[in-house]
Amino acid sequence: MLKIKFTYDKLIKKLNEIINGGKDMTQADKNFIDTCKEIIEHGYSSEGTGVRTRWQDGTEANYLSIVGVTNKYDVEKEFPMITLRNNTKTVINAIDEILWIWQKKSNNIHDLNSHIWDQWADEDGSLGKTYGYQLGKKYQFKTKEGIQEMDQVDYVLYLLTHDQASRRIMTNLFNHEELKDMNLEPCAYGTQWLVKEGKLHLILNQRSQDMLAANGWNTMQYAALMHMFAQCAGLKVGTLTHNIGDCHIYDRHIPLVKKLLEAKTMDVTPKLIIKNPTKNFYEFKIEDFEVEGYDYNKEVKIGKFPVAI
Repeated sequence: MLKIKFTYDKLIKKLNEIINGGKDMTQADKNFIDTCKEIIEHGYSSEGTGVRTRWQDGTEANYLSIVGVTNKYDVEKEFPMITLRNNTKTVINAIDEILWIWQKKSNNIHDLNSHIWDQWADEDGSLGKTYGYQLGKKYQFKTKEGIQEMDQVDYVLYLLTHDQASRRIMTNLFNHEELKDMNLEPCAYGTQWLVKEGKLHLILNQRSQDMLAANGWNTMQYAALMHMFAQCAGLKVGTLTHNIGDCHIYDRHIPLVKKLLEAKTMDVTPKLIIKNPTKNFYEFKIEDFEVEGYDYNKEVKIGKFPVAI
């Protein structure tokens, strides 16, 4: 006869195991953990394939990868932040970068507060015809008032206020005609915005993602962009669906990722607060943003890690 003895705390722990796979965690933690485990256990190796990426010492930056990842976040429920390591400063830099691309529509590192793009810039600070440059290009768009000239960002904002039923609220940065003029082709290259029952939903398409360096970064910044666009259009935020083509962990990152996977997650519900009530997207400033209800594991430290280029 099998005897099972539960204390109250053990019962709660058992319920958490059933609901959350054994840990109290954010949506971002769960998606990060599940994806990284899949890569480490079943990923394809890039060794022998002639990879483009290199470490700073010149050696090949090989990796394990899986194909076709989809992670979903209910942004209304919580702002997607990983608690396995400290993201309090990272979130501000991530939002600053999304403002640099979508609001400033810049491709010059001198307009950016962080230094994440320095290694790809030319002597003038330009990244070529990529990211913000593509969003700043003007096109002739069909509107209910006739043909209007505007860029992709302004067209999204126009449709979110004038035609919320549209299923064509999309952007694309992967301009094949100008790929030759880009110092690095866009990783997160496409968005689709959908309004359903007063909520703004976003589908983000990304060709390639470095899980350790960029996964939390991209989800935080595009969730913040959702909050900004929703505020401008008088909507609530809905879901962020993040589609990744090649999802990988670099060889020198694997020990660090394994260390994170062993870490204790935090039982928190982060919320993004925008202190500026504006409905004009171009009035948001980096100091308008703060996160409430966030905490992180202070016992695990992975330090500064190498980034493949």
